Amino acid sequence: MKITASAVSLNVEDVAASGTFLSSHFGFREEMAADGFVSLTREDAGMNVIFLRRGLSSLPDDQRDDHADGVILAFVVDSLETELARLTDEGVAITMPLREEPWGERAFQVTDPNGVIVQLVDWNGSAGK
Repeated sequence: MKITASAVSLNVEDVAASGTFLSSHFGFREEMAADGFVSLTREDAGMNVIFLRRGLSSLPDDQRDDHADGVILAFVVDSLETELARLTDEGVAITMPLREEPWGERAFQVTDPNGVIVQLVDWNGSAGK
């Protein structure tokens, strides 16, 4: 098997709100869109983020009404403090303050209008290597 691209698909109520949030605050751009669907990309992200409107008939019956609960979109960044300051300046609510884990991960979280958690991460010291 050869994987040629990767994506994560999340079911949400308001596709436009989640798409706008990632575009406005995280530099994603719309690659494809249709009624109830948007695919966002960044050349440096290594994957697309796809939002699908809950209830779409194209979704399998057992997934149609699911929501992206429990999913965390995590992005490793070069300067966590810079991103924290930028998002705060942009008025984005920080829903998990910056913290450091014993294994070297440092992270904070924000939440989009549909409740999708976006976590920004960096690694501190040899524990993260």
